[in-house]
Amino acid sequence: MKITKDMSITDIVNKYPETVDVLQAYGMHCFGCMAARFENIEQGALAHGLDVDKLMEDLNKAIEK
Repeated sequence: MKITKDMSITDIVNKYPETVDVLQAYGMHCFGCMAARFENIEQGALAHGLDVDKLMEDLNKAIEK
Protein backbone atom coordinates (compact mmCIF):
# COMPACT_ATOMS: atom_id res chain seq x y z
CA MET A 1 0.00 0.00 0.00
CA LYS A 2 1.19 3.47 -0.82
CA ILE A 3 0.23 6.75 0.82
CA THR A 4 -1.50 9.05 -1.67
CA LYS A 5 -2.17 12.79 -1.63
CA ASP A 6 -5.90 12.30 -1.24
CA MET A 7 -5.66 10.26 1.99
CA SER A 8 -6.73 12.02 5.18
CA ILE A 9 -4.03 12.93 7.66
CA THR A 10 -5.87 11.03 10.41
CA ASP A 11 -6.13 7.88 8.29
CA ILE A 12 -2.42 8.00 7.48
CA VAL A 13 -1.38 8.39 11.13
CA ASN A 14 -3.79 5.69 12.31
CA LYS A 15 -2.74 3.20 9.65
CA TYR A 16 0.97 4.08 9.66
CA PRO A 17 2.06 5.41 13.08
CA GLU A 18 5.64 5.56 11.82
CA THR A 19 4.64 8.58 9.72
CA VAL A 20 4.22 10.77 12.82
CA ASP A 21 7.98 11.45 12.93
CA VAL A 22 7.95 12.51 9.27
CA LEU A 23 5.00 14.85 9.75
CA GLN A 24 6.60 16.40 12.82
CA ALA A 25 9.90 16.87 10.96
CA TYR A 26 7.98 18.88 8.37
CA GLY A 27 6.33 20.99 11.08
CA MET A 28 2.96 19.34 10.58
CA HIS A 29 1.76 18.83 14.11
CA CYS A 30 -1.84 18.98 12.91
CA PHE A 31 -2.50 15.25 13.04
CA GLY A 32 -4.05 15.79 16.47
CA CYS A 33 -6.27 18.72 15.49
CA MET A 34 -9.80 18.66 14.16
CA ALA A 35 -8.75 19.77 10.66
CA ALA A 36 -6.76 16.55 10.24
CA ARG A 37 -10.02 14.60 10.06
CA PHE A 38 -11.26 16.62 7.09
CA GLU A 39 -8.08 17.59 5.25
CA ASN A 40 -6.15 15.28 3.02
CA ILE A 41 -2.38 15.23 3.20
CA GLU A 42 -2.02 17.48 0.14
CA GLN A 43 -4.30 20.14 1.61
CA GLY A 44 -2.44 20.03 4.93
CA ALA A 45 0.95 20.28 3.24
CA LEU A 46 -0.14 23.20 1.06
CA ALA A 47 -1.57 24.99 4.10
CA HIS A 48 1.89 24.72 5.67
CA GLY A 49 3.66 25.84 2.49
CA LEU A 50 5.39 22.49 2.04
CA ASP A 51 6.67 20.64 -1.03
CA VAL A 52 3.89 18.07 -1.37
CA ASP A 53 5.87 15.71 -3.60
CA LYS A 54 8.86 15.62 -1.22
CA LEU A 55 6.57 15.02 1.75
CA MET A 56 4.85 12.17 -0.08
CA GLU A 57 8.22 10.65 -0.94
CA ASP A 58 9.35 10.79 2.70
CA LEU A 59 6.06 9.41 4.04
CA ASN A 60 6.20 6.46 1.67
CA LYS A 61 9.85 5.81 2.56
CA ALA A 62 8.84 5.69 6.22
CA ILE A 63 6.29 2.94 5.63
CA GLU A 64 8.64 0.88 3.47
CA LYS A 65 11.00 0.24 6.39
